[in-house]
Amino acid sequence: RLHGVEEDLSSVILGQYRSGNDQHAADSTGCLVAASSLSFRTRPQQTDTNRPEQEPDLPNSVTALRHDGGMEIAAVHERVERIGAVRANCAAVRSDRESALVEVRRVRSWLDASEADLIRGLATQVSFPEAAIAELSTGSIGQATAVMDRAATLVSVPAFASALDAGAITAGHVDVITRAGKHMDPAQREELLDRMDALVTVAEHATQAEFARRVRDEARRVLADDGMAALERQRRATSLRTWVDDDGMWNMKGRFDPVTGVRLDARIHSKLEALFAEATPDTCPSDPVDKQHHLRALALADLILDTATTAGTSTTAGTATKPGRPEFVMVVDADAPAHNGPHVEFSIPVEIPWRVLADLADHADVHTVVVRNGIVLHAPGNLNLGRSTRLANRAQRRALRGLYSRCAIPGCNVHYDRCKLHHIIWWRHGGCTDLDNLIPLCVHHHHKIHDSGWELILGSNRELTIRFPDGTVQSTGPPTIRAA
Repeated sequence: RLHGVEEDLSSVILGQYRSGNDQHAADSTGCLVAASSLSFRTRPQQTDTNRPEQEPDLPNSVTALRHDGGMEIAAVHERVERIGAVRANCAAVRSDRESALVEVRRVRSWLDASEADLIRGLATQVSFPEAAIAELSTGSIGQATAVMDRAATLVSVPAFASALDAGAITAGHVDVITRAGKHMDPAQREELLDRMDALVTVAEHATQAEFARRVRDEARRVLADDGMAALERQRRATSLRTWVDDDGMWNMKGRFDPVTGVRLDARIHSKLEALFAEATPDTCPSDPVDKQHHLRALALADLILDTATTAGTSTTAGTATKPGRPEFVMVVDADAPAHNGPHVEFSIPVEIPWRVLADLADHADVHTVVVRNGIVLHAPGNLNLGRSTRLANRAQRRALRGLYSRCAIPGCNVHYDRCKLHHIIWWRHGGCTDLDNLIPLCVHHHHKIHDSGWELILGSNRELTIRFPDGTVQSTGPPTIRAA
C-alpha cells in the first residue's frame, strides 16, 4: 500500500523504537521483519484473500524493508529524532541545522528506496500501476511513470539500490542513469547499466550534476564512434508537441538534435538582439529571469511568423527583421590540461561531430579566442573600454566566452549567454569596463552581489574568491571552458 505510507512509516518508527524492546529477524526472502505490538511484518506478493477481516491494513501491517545493507529502521528513527530536535530548537547553531539537513536528505533517500520497493510489488498486483501510483501520491501519470522508471533502474543496478536505501546517494543520482539510457537500444542500455555499479562510490561523493557528467562520459564510450551514429539517433528522436493549458495559453515543447538546436538558438539570440537592443516591450515581466524568457518567446514567435507584429514591441508592425548570421567562438587553449600542446574546441553547449561542425562554421561568423590558465591571450576587438561606457561590448563577451561556459559562481549551471558581465570593482565605485574587471554572473547571483553583501575578488589568473556576509570564504582556481 502506498496511501499514507510516509505517515504510517513515521508512526511505526516513532511508536516502536522508544521502548527499545523490539526484536528483529530476517526472513527467507532477505526482508527485515520486526516483531512488535503493531505486528510489523512482510506482506506476501499475492493478495491474501484469506486474511481475517478484523486485521487492519496500515500501520498494523506494513511492507517490510529489504535487509541488504540499507538503513535500519532504528537508524531512520534516530535521524528523525535528530531532525525534530533541531527543528524545535530556535537557538540551534548553523552546524546543527546543516547536520539536520543532511539527515533529511538521507531519510528522504531511504523513503525513495522504500517507495521503489513498494511500487515494484504493486506493479504485479494492478493492471495500470501508473494510474494507481498517481492517485495514491496525488501526482500525475507522468510523475508516476518517472518513479516506475527509477524503480526499474534500481533493479538493474543493485549497488545503487543499496546506496539509496542507506541514504548514501539521492534519487536524483539514480534518475541520471535512467535518463542516460533512455534513447539507447536495449543492448547499449544493458552495457551502460553493467558499467554503473562500479560508479556507486563516485555517486556517493559527487553532486547530481557532477555525476551526470561522469555518466555521460560512460555513455559516450558505449556509443563509441565518430559521433555520426549518435547524431542520427538524436535526429530520429527529434519531436515537437503543442497543447493549450488551463489558462488558455498555447504551449510548445520540443526536443531537437544538437545541430538543429545550435542553429535555432543562434537564430533566436540574433533575433532577440535585433528586436530588443534599444528598447523592450511594455509586456515584459518585472522579474529579470521571467523577462528573458518573455523576450525569447517573442523572438521565437517573430522568427516563425516572419514579421515583427508582436504586441507591445518597439518595431514597426509588418516589418520583418532578419537576424544576422550565427556566431561561434573557437577557443584555442594554449596549455590545456591532459593535452600535449594547444587544444581547440568550439564554445557551444552540445556535442557535434567535427565534420558537421565544419559545415556549420561555413555558414557562421567564427571568432578565435586564445587562452592560457585563465588569461585571454588573444581575442578580436576592443577589450578595454575604461570609463567610456558601463556596458560591455560584444568583443568582451566573446573573449570571456573563451573561459566560461556558465555563470562564474561555483556550481551554478546558468549558461553563459544568459549571464550579465559584472564589474568586480563596481562602476559606481570607479570601476572600469575592462576585461580584467568583468565576470559573467547569472541574474540570481548578480543580485546576491548587489543586494546580499557577497564580495568577489578576482586574482591575476581569474582565481575567484567569494566572501560571504557571515565571514566564510569560498575560492576556485582559474576557469576553463570545460570546467566552468
